[in-house]
Amino acid sequence: MNKKYYLCSLILLLAGFLASNFNLFYAADRYMMDSLYQRQSKPSADIRIIAIDEKTLDAYGPYASWSREKSAELVTLLNQDKESKPAVIGFDIMFIGESGSDADRLLADACAGDDNVITAVNIVNDTVIEPDKDTGKLVENPLHIALIEKPYDALLANTAIGFANTLPDNDSYIRRSILQRTNGTETIDSLSYAIYQMYCSAKGIAPSLPNLGPYQEFSFSYTGKPGSYETVSLVDVLNKSVDPKTFKDCIVLIGAHAPGMQDAYNTPIDRSTQMYGVEIHANIIQALLQNRTFSPIASVLAGLIVGFFAAVYYICLKKVRFVGGAVIGAALILLELGAGLFLLPLGYELPLLTLPVFLVLTYIYQLIRGYVEERLNRKRVVDAFKKYVAPQVVEKLVKKGEYQITLDGENRSIAVLFVDIRGFTTMSESLEPEQVVDILNEYLSLTTSAIFQNEGTLDKFIGDATMAIFNAPFDLTDYTYKAVCAARDIAAGANNLEAKFKERYGKSVRFGIGVNMGPAVVGNIGCDVRMDYTAIGDTVNTAARLESNAKSGQILISETVYNALKGRIEATEIGEIPLKGKNRGIMVYQLDKIL
Repeated sequence: MNKKYYLCSLILLLAGFLASNFNLFYAADRYMMDSLYQRQSKPSADIRIIAIDEKTLDAYGPYASWSREKSAELVTLLNQDKESKPAVIGFDIMFIGESGSDADRLLADACAGDDNVITAVNIVNDTVIEPDKDTGKLVENPLHIALIEKPYDALLANTAIGFANTLPDNDSYIRRSILQRTNGTETIDSLSYAIYQMYCSAKGIAPSLPNLGPYQEFSFSYTGKPGSYETVSLVDVLNKSVDPKTFKDCIVLIGAHAPGMQDAYNTPIDRSTQMYGVEIHANIIQALLQNRTFSPIASVLAGLIVGFFAAVYYICLKKVRFVGGAVIGAALILLELGAGLFLLPLGYELPLLTLPVFLVLTYIYQLIRGYVEERLNRKRVVDAFKKYVAPQVVEKLVKKGEYQITLDGENRSIAVLFVDIRGFTTMSESLEPEQVVDILNEYLSLTTSAIFQNEGTLDKFIGDATMAIFNAPFDLTDYTYKAVCAARDIAAGANNLEAKFKERYGKSVRFGIGVNMGPAVVGNIGCDVRMDYTAIGDTVNTAARLESNAKSGQILISETVYNALKGRIEATEIGEIPLKGKNRGIMVYQLDKIL
């Protein structure tokens, strides 16, 4: 594998790491995670809501005008029968400051003695720069406690408390809750966690601690959409239309349930309808009871996972075709989704979108890169072969896609043609340089044209000799016959050239031609400095010997060629001629006519 792939792989690893750490795809990623993680289940019958709804407001007027006596009456009513009282009464309502009326005392007295009432507090946050508790470095803390607004003293002495603050994500959706907040030496539980602990104590259940993030936060899975929990109007409870005993051993949540009270929030379980805060607390409590809480895995780890898989995928795409690459990419995405579902019950949330995005981008990049490289490589090779093969042949094959271009060495069965000017050296000594060049150019034009017209490959010019091969680099039907036809066309054209040069320079120019067929090694042969596409082997050497033995105007073919074309040509047996380096000669024929 070359350095470019290692470099690109490292770049992908780094890009995936940064994308995961900086949440580049935050909104889309959260939507995808919500689709997987926010799955509805059956609301617990032990969590019930007493709603301050429009029916209640119509009966008692705006909530701001209420006396705390109604809340005292509610607590008294719910706790009047000690055998059927709720396990927890949780007010998602704040009773901050004294009202100056007897209602304050009535509410405090109603909550005394039963130890099952929790009221809400409000924490006012501000942002400060302070030392990190682990590293000591100065960091921005957006959740610094500036003020805690608590119930009035008499009520505070008789109830437990929990802060009711929400923790919206960057897209304004509520997916997380903070377990506890610490202000100096004082630690305050969230309202949901305080209710959960009180319920566990009442039921004899050991509370569990969810996985927490750096600010004591945890994510949770919603049980249902808005309106899923059993809800009754406060006015129906107070006028005893609802039997208080139906709340026995339950968690009873009291809170706003009307649009005008401005206590509704966006939730991922139903993006079209907001959910009231009291319902969100119900969902958090059930998530704590059923261990449906989780926290994101460390962003550094998530980034390394994304970068690693993107880099591995990039390398895989080099080794497989793009259909296989698409299958591998889909498998990795499904593997990630499976890992997300596996980790969720263990308390961990895995970001889902960044990896698929990087895999798709990697696939598209490799697809484009492969296409461009293939086109450039094909152009390079085709441009090179156009020097050897008739351009129209190359273009036709490229258009039809009927060949596989290769410049590597391969064994092929080919036909080889050699042609040479007889007595050229002696003749050139008596001519001017310009005349020699003129003769060569005319001669080489003739041989090249004849070779190309018969779909052969021009191998090389060797001084005044020309070498051509047939059936390489492309598969060529009837290639031996076409090689012999090229030899015939060269011989026929030589007669015209002889007459022309006789008239022009007073010189007779005649050719000798040899044709052989058989196996050879064909490919790019040479070194880094110089390389040529050619054929080597005994078949080539024999063709050269045939040409060197041919007289002026004579075409000599081997016995192999004769046998291959018997019945399609007329030839005269010349006899056996010796070959340099061989113990035996070969039988040679003179081509007389092509039938």
